[in-house]
Amino acid sequence: MDRDPRYANLQRAAALPWTDGGRCVVQEASQPWPVLAERCYHALDHERVEFHDTTGRCSVASAGAAAMGLGVCVLAAPEIVVGAVIVAGVVVVGFAIKEALDTYAEKKGRPQVRPVPDARPVPETKPAPQKPSPKKRPKPEPKGPDFFPPLEPPETLERERHRCEPIPVPYHLGGNNLHNKCADRIPNNSFPGGDVLVNGKNFDALQLAMRTLWEVKTNDIEEYNPFVLQVEINKQIEEARRERALAAACGFNFRIGVRSEAHKKALEDAAAELKGLIEVMEWC
Repeated sequence: MDRDPRYANLQRAAALPWTDGGRCVVQEASQPWPVLAERCYHALDHERVEFHDTTGRCSVASAGAAAMGLGVCVLAAPEIVVGAVIVAGVVVVGFAIKEALDTYAEKKGRPQVRPVPDARPVPETKPAPQKPSPKKRPKPEPKGPDFFPPLEPPETLERERHRCEPIPVPYHLGGNNLHNKCADRIPNNSFPGGDVLVNGKNFDALQLAMRTLWEVKTNDIEEYNPFVLQVEINKQIEEARRERALAAACGFNFRIGVRSEAHKKALEDAAAELKGLIEVMEWC
């Protein structure tokens, strides 16, 4: 049970205050934690939670970035960093999360393991409401998908989780310094300094708050002769179509970063479906 990602997500979420009693968490518990964190971020009791980018990984590159993006990035981190999430007062486990955890415990015939909040208390003006729980609970009847794992075979869920869960890679493939610099400086890049593996592909960058994967092209196409230019553009279009399909299969948006308007126009003229997906990297 302890290795079940759904159970681990429920335990982690139990340390946070939720305005809906944890219903969103239970519904999304089978997703990878970053996906759950983004989809249920709206249900957090934001008046009781503070987010701090203690590692610098979520630092925004543009002054106009939304504050919500930082909170989602900190919350979605795969590891728990001390001081990153601060909760005011004592957390009462949401009733939906508690019932789901109790169900897991009863299935395994052992007491429920209570999670320990990763938070240091700060002053609060009023105590958090506490929902009384009965002394003895009969085994609950099935109540729908919010309270039980999906019906797909466990091996299918495991394959899906590994296929679509973003996995940071601590380096960039290729070894091109200019390319790496441009990728690292993408605004709101969640994992600068390396690639992100999604669906079997190493993407150059990920904006986790916007669920957007990036590929960066740094070719000086203005220096290419017409034949070489056409070959290179055709190659990049074929790659872009494949990469976009891989990203879309896991629910991610896809963007391409280039260094010049001429490069952007050449790609868009050759593939109309890429219009709106290509951006000139002013930061590069």
